[in-house]
Amino acid sequence: MTQPPSNKPPRNPASGTRNGAPRRPQGPSQGSRTPQRRPAPDPTRDLAFDIVCGVVEHRRMLETTLDRAGQGLDPRDRASAHRLAATTLRHLGSMTELLQPLLRREPPEPVRCALLMGVAQLLHLETPPHAAVGTIVDLLRRRGLAPFAGLANAVLRRVSREGQALLDGLDEDRLDVPPWLWSAWGKRARAISRGLHREAPLDLTLRPGAVAPEGGEVLPTGSVRYPAGTRIMALEGFEDGAFWAQDVAATMPVKLMGDVAGKTVVDLCAAPGGKTAQLATAGAQVVAVEREEARAKRLEENIARLKLSAKTVIADAATWRPDAPVDMVLLDAPCSATGTLRRHPDVLWIKRPRDVTALAEGQDALIDAAHEMLKPGGVLLYAVCSLQDEEGPERIKAAIARGGWKFDPFSEAELADMAVARTWDGMFRTHPGLWSELGGMDGFFAARLIKV
Repeated sequence: MTQPPSNKPPRNPASGTRNGAPRRPQGPSQGSRTPQRRPAPDPTRDLAFDIVCGVVEHRRMLETTLDRAGQGLDPRDRASAHRLAATTLRHLGSMTELLQPLLRREPPEPVRCALLMGVAQLLHLETPPHAAVGTIVDLLRRRGLAPFAGLANAVLRRVSREGQALLDGLDEDRLDVPPWLWSAWGKRARAISRGLHREAPLDLTLRPGAVAPEGGEVLPTGSVRYPAGTRIMALEGFEDGAFWAQDVAATMPVKLMGDVAGKTVVDLCAAPGGKTAQLATAGAQVVAVEREEARAKRLEENIARLKLSAKTVIADAATWRPDAPVDMVLLDAPCSATGTLRRHPDVLWIKRPRDVTALAEGQDALIDAAHEMLKPGGVLLYAVCSLQDEEGPERIKAAIARGGWKFDPFSEAELADMAVARTWDGMFRTHPGLWSELGGMDGFFAARLIKV
């Protein structure tokens, strides 16, 4: 019999109450009084711990902690820390539920984060039990939490013995998604959740004429896919600008713009530049607009590596206007990013419904700005890496209602390489549960509007 979901994320999705009664803090274990050796440094788990605690305790983005605390770290240690933290966040709800009957009292949040990392190592990363237990015990001692080392040792040893049995009866799909998102996704929720449980592969878009590095699988759309964990900078051809990283779903909006050769196209909110590169290789005269100077610099570096040409403008897309009306606008609007949860599972536990509402207002403003940039009959391709209706079809309906736009549905022929993504009314929508046999894809929405 399946247990009902109980993932109520107050400050920590793993905290809360059981049966409505608050749990008291867990006290130090008896075994903690025994003198212990000084634990050896472990930069991977220290960084992963900082990341998980940052998300759970402070709603701090994974990448923020990775950039701050991971400076100067060996790239392999950074990559390992990212993988451990992401795996922990990907299974946070179900692992929290698993731990509840093993804890008589509520431990402090940092201790719970460490326990969750230990469970992730045991059940999802195939870390040898002695290493998974020992590294978490040592982590607690290094971080001033030695009184809880005995607790961690006992709990994780039990998980190593009974882990699969402890998971029996848990609805992992539902527990690992906050209730508000599960409800918002409707009938797609279970398929999406299952897609989120897998690490995202590396997808490459090739520069015309370039040869794909060995080891990749060519997808129906032409993207080349490599196993999760593949380091793009280690692939042959990276320094020569032969390719760039771009999820297969993210390649579609530019393709759905049609023939852009010789046309002036404004790419709004353009960083890091994957779509800018697509437009440039297709022969467009691209103006890439990006508000943040650091992101604009990154875009310019990417375009330079690819040996492509695009004009970069550092400005707020809501207020900037071109010198003359343009043929096309690509708007990949700032959004909740729920479509990228495979790559950024921290978003699951950081975003709230009110964030989506606030972002929708900015998306409307950008659509209106794009209208002022276009020639009559000009094309707007609106896209978001979001799974939320409020940021996708509802924004298109609202734009049409405000006036000045005609909806131009995508044809079956235009989406022949990804027919599963065409909605009944001619919009484009993907989610992580699609193409599961090929490794899935990010969630994206796109629609095409014509200025009238």
